[in-house]
Amino acid sequence: MIKVAIVEDNKTLREGFGTLLDRTPGFSCVCACETVAEALKKIPRAEPDVVLMDIQLPDATGVECTAKIKQQMPKLQIVVLTVYEDSERIFQALRAGACGYLLKRAQPERILAAIQEAHEGGVPMTPEIARKVIGQFRQQAATQSEVEHLTEREREVLELVMHGHANKAIADRLGVTVAAVKWHLQHIYEKLHVHSRTEAALKFKGGHGS
Repeated sequence: MIKVAIVEDNKTLREGFGTLLDRTPGFSCVCACETVAEALKKIPRAEPDVVLMDIQLPDATGVECTAKIKQQMPKLQIVVLTVYEDSERIFQALRAGACGYLLKRAQPERILAAIQEAHEGGVPMTPEIARKVIGQFRQQAATQSEVEHLTEREREVLELVMHGHANKAIADRLGVTVAAVKWHLQHIYEKLHVHSRTEAALKFKGGHGS
């Protein structure tokens, strides 16, 4: 028997998921919560095997809830079930400790299969979400490769750019001319395939895994 907790603020969906679980052999809904506060209080007591977690909740996000619950229950498997499919939300959830990510429009059979998969140590995702995850990893790998081609001096310039220093301040800190700083920045833009200081700083930060 797989014990499942539900964190969902929509009453109809919350009750629907609960009914689906209780009427399916091998599954049991042991806890249904409307808010993050309720989840943090009830889930540790209910000791579920898997949690179905909504992203948008009244008092905080499902990402925050996931991170807090995982601190208390590191072995708990959490599957995010949401209407959102943008890459940033997906990665926020996975970084917080979720093991899977499904869209609410998934068929009931797919949701049950995802719970089973999570319980067995798998990483349940719908195909479209998996493609986004793979695409994001490829993008991060490309960024890492580009950052690795920067010289030590170019990295020093970018570190100062990230801290908000203007060209004159960077030149003074590094003991070079303003023209030299501009020259380094031009090479940085070319290597990172960007067009501004902000883009360069963000890509440099991403390539560092910060």
